[in-house]
Amino acid sequence: MESWELTLHESVRQTLADYTAATDAFDLALLASCFIADGTLEYTSGAKPLVGRVQIEAGLRAQLSGLGSGPTPTYVRHHVSSVRISQVELDRVESSSYFIVFTDVGCDHWGRYRDVLVPVDGKCLFASRKIKVDGFSDKSLMNPESSNAR
Repeated sequence: MESWELTLHESVRQTLADYTAATDAFDLALLASCFIADGTLEYTSGAKPLVGRVQIEAGLRAQLSGLGSGPTPTYVRHHVSSVRISQVELDRVESSSYFIVFTDVGCDHWGRYRDVLVPVDGKCLFASRKIKVDGFSDKSLMNPESSNAR
């Protein structure tokens, strides 16, 4: 592996960590900054993709406010694992990983990320992030279809 490839690998890992920390802190502006200006965030459940930082931040804020009237989580902790960087080019990196989210109820929900990142000013940023939620706990505080969701 050449040094430029190692640099891209570590930049991808840093962006994954930055996104995760921003998500757990509900810092949607910081989360949106992990994307290129016209990057896309898409849930594979069929919801319309969010395109661009402004729409990503606003769309996620709307999702959070629309979770319902149940209990509010006092903490959210995403754990990302099995990061696989599958294709590395000078101008494009593909990666995939799994996530599990813990809240006050324990394991809340889990799924997969499929990402395309591009180098911008020394950092890799998401050009595309696809999120597939594989399941929710019966007591999930974050399932938009649950009576427990806030």
